[in-house]
Amino acid sequence: MIGKSANGVWGEDPLEDGSDIYCVRAADFERSHHRVSQKHLPARSVAPRVIRRHQLHRGDLILEKSGGGEKQPVGMAVMFDLDIVAVCSNFCARIIPAEGVDSRFLTYVLAAAYGQGLTQSAIKQTTGIQNLDTEAFFGSPWAYPKLDEQRRIAEFLDAETARLDRIMNLRREQAALTEERTIARIFNTLRGTEIDEDRKPSGLDWLGDIPASWPVIRVSTEFDVQLGKMLNQERVTGEYLRPYLRVVNVQWDRIDTDDLVEMNFPPGEKRRYEILPGDLLINEGGSFPGRAAIWDGRIPEIYYQKALHRARSRGRSSVRWFYYCLRLALELKVFEIEGNSTTMTHLTGEQLAAHRFPFPERNVQDQLTRELDAVISNERALLRIAENQVQLLKERRQVLITAAVTGQVDVSSASGRGIEVP
Repeated sequence: MIGKSANGVWGEDPLEDGSDIYCVRAADFERSHHRVSQKHLPARSVAPRVIRRHQLHRGDLILEKSGGGEKQPVGMAVMFDLDIVAVCSNFCARIIPAEGVDSRFLTYVLAAAYGQGLTQSAIKQTTGIQNLDTEAFFGSPWAYPKLDEQRRIAEFLDAETARLDRIMNLRREQAALTEERTIARIFNTLRGTEIDEDRKPSGLDWLGDIPASWPVIRVSTEFDVQLGKMLNQERVTGEYLRPYLRVVNVQWDRIDTDDLVEMNFPPGEKRRYEILPGDLLINEGGSFPGRAAIWDGRIPEIYYQKALHRARSRGRSSVRWFYYCLRLALELKVFEIEGNSTTMTHLTGEQLAAHRFPFPERNVQDQLTRELDAVISNERALLRIAENQVQLLKERRQVLITAAVTGQVDVSSASGRGIEVP
């Protein structure tokens, strides 16, 4: 099925004199559609003689043959169908279908192989980089029908996968609208929209006015905020090894404890670094600085590392109220704006402690968060339903592709809607 395979080229830095061309990387794959996205293609300077040898043409396939990451093995292939001058990067290979092989059909065949994990047996990994042995992968015999049947299969799959994609997009839009509604509820709660009393400016540009009786107070006044213990090699052994939480464990309003690791915490450090039920854990760095969740005490003795803040109420304010303050602040990019930055890589203890939020009386906080929790719980259930539906549709899409290219369904009469996901 493969007529010719050749490694890609990366070229040189762009000259910006009109001679630059595009270079397709694995990052430019539209993996769900098996095509190339033109949105962020980098420009590169490539010698004319190299372009002649490596230029992509409509109907060529691009195979990711090198890369990293266990969660996403290399071996994905997409079809090139853009009217631009381009090559593929040196981490990819240009695949030209053999004579008598339809490009779209071959794309679906490789998608089926990738989805079933068939590429993984040809992957060699060294120093964290996966390399696909293309000779071994393409060296095995491939069975395929005549050209007219290939085209019927490709047309069938184009139509059916497009239908499934439309349904998935609708579910994703529903999930996005639900998320927006959740943030709007949090915003209205934290500014006391439903409180029947006179209002005053909060002094916070992102919040607007609030009930007149609500004070706007520094976090440090209401909570003791501490950073966790620094991890180093010497501290992973010792007499007092105990489990501790990391950034990866703290998700929004949820703490995962499936993959806990241990560090040495002598008795003298127990008071300083132990997490108690009701403490709020806040990511200091990582992908989502400021992401937070409340510890529920499911493990009797547990600690936390330096990449996390522990916020413990001083008695007046609720950690649940503070959690919602953080959720809204992160959504509205409050920390970036007030720090005069377009991105935030760390939320320092000083920055967090000095920040101000509205903190009404505790009974008001408790009442409003109870009401908010009840409504958001229902919205989370809707989100889970939408996410599960998208996952099932993805699985159905993959099964449909595999069934069609292996002759398990008669594409001349089938719609693909009766094919069951195992």
